[in-house]
Amino acid sequence: MLFSAVHRAVATARPGIALVLRAAATCQRCLFSKLCDFIFAGLIRHASVFNTVAVPAMRLLLLALQYAFCMAVFTTVAHAQNSASQVLGESLLAQQLQSTPPITAKTQSAAVAPTFSTSPQANAGQSPPSDLTLFETKVRPAVIWVTTFDPKGNLLRTETGFFISADGRFVTTAHAIEGGVNAVAKTADGGIYNVSGVLTVSKSADLAVLKADVKPPKLLRFLDLNKTSELLVGARGAVVGSALAGNEGSTRETTITAQAADRLEIAGAAPASSVGSPLVNENGEVVAIVTSAGEKIIGRPVAVVDSLLSRVTGDTEARWPQPAETSPTPHSTPKPRLLYAPAPSFPPGQSLPGQSGTGRFRLKFDAQGNVTNIQIVTSTGNPYFDQAAIKTLREWKSAPSQGWEATVPVTFRTR
Repeated sequence: MLFSAVHRAVATARPGIALVLRAAATCQRCLFSKLCDFIFAGLIRHASVFNTVAVPAMRLLLLALQYAFCMAVFTTVAHAQNSASQVLGESLLAQQLQSTPPITAKTQSAAVAPTFSTSPQANAGQSPPSDLTLFETKVRPAVIWVTTFDPKGNLLRTETGFFISADGRFVTTAHAIEGGVNAVAKTADGGIYNVSGVLTVSKSADLAVLKADVKPPKLLRFLDLNKTSELLVGARGAVVGSALAGNEGSTRETTITAQAADRLEIAGAAPASSVGSPLVNENGEVVAIVTSAGEKIIGRPVAVVDSLLSRVTGDTEARWPQPAETSPTPHSTPKPRLLYAPAPSFPPGQSLPGQSGTGRFRLKFDAQGNVTNIQIVTSTGNPYFDQAAIKTLREWKSAPSQGWEATVPVTFRTR
């Protein structure tokens, strides 16, 4: 703005400066003419001095005087122009400085670290929170993906979880392992661990504690459970997802909006991949686990997780639930039709009044329908009756089949 004003001033002054130069030249010619007339008039009056020898010298002297006079006029005009420009520039600069408000430089850090703040309802004794770098370096490496498979080896689902101990124990939702007989735990650094089984599960709380095979032992990143601080409405925290979920697993700051004994409502929305993620405080300690996400976030406080962990003892074995065995439903095979089945007759000499007997006999038929074996299941009590029954039953014949057996009752009775 200042430079534009100077340019305008110089442009405005330029015609005036040209006019001054022309006037100076005219004045110079005028004054010099009068000076010459004066000198020549004097010389004429003294004709004795003004001779032919002095005339050329006088002409040179007049020429030198004319040159000196022109240089003096030009220098005076140029100096006046510079002084005018300097005064004009200083005046414009002074006006610019007076019209422009003072500028105060402020120093700001390159990155503003987001911090947690506790609402008036929150615990006043809590320490001020740290920035998101803590969650990226301490919390996120312990957050994993849990992939579950069915008995046929088909993928069921993948949900988030997090390690809670160096020996491979981790927490996820009960829904994540529902119907599964095997699973793997994946970490963001490329680690894949086979899950040996379930330590404990609560379908009502939708929580499960499982055990991953960490052999040989490695240094696992795991999270501490905050079992001491009381969660109050208004307390702030962060939901930290798995880095394997990409942008959906990014850390999300949030606030507890409602609280019950076994349930928390958390402000804001979260993607479905956040289910199973930990809700941590400013120190990176777990205070809850997300069990439902979407437009509304629901979580279970760490007290519920601790109650679930109390069921796990040193003797608790991690195992997968055995799938229900499905046995084929038995179908009754229709018995082949009997083609020839005569009734046994009384043996000779045994048809006396009052004699009787009842027995049961097992018959075995071959594929052609012939009787191949007869077994006395219950005797008639009379050996002659038994022999007569066996003799007649051997003559029985059935329709062709794969082979079958039948138990036949036989009764002897006289009238």
